[in-house]
Amino acid sequence: MKIPPALRLAYIGFAVIGVAVIAAYLWMPGKPVTLTPLEKGSPGPVATEAVPTSQPEFTLTGLDGQRHSISEWKGHPQVVNFWATWCVPCRKEIPLLSRMQTEYASKGLKIIGIAVDFPEDVQKFVTATPLPYDVLMGEDDALEAAKAYGVESMALPFTAFVDSHGRVLTVHLGELHEPNLRATLDALLRFDAGEINARQATAAIEAATPANTTPVAPGN
Repeated sequence: MKIPPALRLAYIGFAVIGVAVIAAYLWMPGKPVTLTPLEKGSPGPVATEAVPTSQPEFTLTGLDGQRHSISEWKGHPQVVNFWATWCVPCRKEIPLLSRMQTEYASKGLKIIGIAVDFPEDVQKFVTATPLPYDVLMGEDDALEAAKAYGVESMALPFTAFVDSHGRVLTVHLGELHEPNLRATLDALLRFDAGEINARQATAAIEAATPANTTPVAPGN
């Protein structure tokens, strides 16, 4: 059957609209479909040269509803942990992060949880599970902050370790576990205090977690 030109154009128009609607759904701001939980033993790829040597600048909303710059924590060694409420390995490592924040607080350590998630879901989660560390949250803006650390796979969780001068020492992909987290924190604090240099710090981290840590040697 021969389709009239006008009807043919209508069909094409509906097809274009359908593709646009599907694309909009898949890339809807705040919808975490591009993120996947990174299960144990499945580290996502990160090229060392893609990881910045300095803390990227970004501003996100805190649990208090106010906007906060990541630079507010400069002057402290930091653990910047990207997570989401729907991410199982993210939730599994939260008790460990909470314990480490309490234990290392006297050494100036600041853990900052960056929730790549809907604010209402994050607020509900922290109401049920209070966290002893600061939390920032966002949708597209948190996703952009995550990309700024050079993690292109966008799998969660991942964690950046930053010294008090804003130098990124290492980025760890996947769930954190106590032995390698302690080794990384000890290396970070010793580097921050000037007891070891960047190469010595990253060597210690590599020895503890060779499979899923990407060390970076920042400038002195």
